[in-house]
Amino acid sequence: MNICIESLGLTKRYGGRNVVDQLHFRVPKGSFYGFLGPNGAGKSTTIKMLTGTLAPDAGSARILGFDLQRSSLEIKRRIGVVPENLCLFENLSGPEYLRFIGRMYGLPGTVVDKRCDELLELLSLHTAARTLILEYSHGMRKKLALCAAVIHDPELLFLDEPFEGVDAVASRIMRDLLSRLRKRGVTVFLTSHILEVMEKLCTHIGILCEGHLAKQGTIEDFQEEGGLDHIFLQIAGAHTAASKNLSWLGNE
Repeated sequence: MNICIESLGLTKRYGGRNVVDQLHFRVPKGSFYGFLGPNGAGKSTTIKMLTGTLAPDAGSARILGFDLQRSSLEIKRRIGVVPENLCLFENLSGPEYLRFIGRMYGLPGTVVDKRCDELLELLSLHTAARTLILEYSHGMRKKLALCAAVIHDPELLFLDEPFEGVDAVASRIMRDLLSRLRKRGVTVFLTSHILEVMEKLCTHIGILCEGHLAKQGTIEDFQEEGGLDHIFLQIAGAHTAASKNLSWLGNE
């Protein structure tokens, strides 16, 4: 099995607490890996470490066969990222921003223009071609960030909560695009706390809870053990929270 991402004990500490604690996992090449967990579990911190924007306090990682610390520039040329904080250049229009990103990756001008037009059309952003990004809605910003992440045809795509705040139509278009990319061999690493999205898209799942990788496997593995929803609620402790009483609601 070809491995696209290998995390070897990645650890990150804040204020004396391990936000991410000794993460060991592997992501097969060409898979759609869902990194699931409740808010505050350490998902975004993990993505930041894997993409080289945050240094781990311990452990290491290999991305696309390269050591993350020794070959960070080579890795960044080969990956696309939709980060938690989108970090868009708000005083540019959407087409201007995508052309800038394309040139940063060294793409020829004709290739950049063609891909820019196709992506904006696909994600229904072409009608806002003259609108500055600062006037974009949250959903439009998410779609533009995805366009920027894929314009250079990456081998690996990191997505941190890409569907949060996106309407149903845009979400469907984005999911279709991601499915097409995976069919072309692109590996996708997706963080989310939305179980429905994970079940529909992912081939593999890892569940993070309080900085620890509580469980991982194929989506079929989870289905055989009672379903992703059932397992996630057990791990995250939601069944315990739901059983607590509120005096003003009464007991069932």
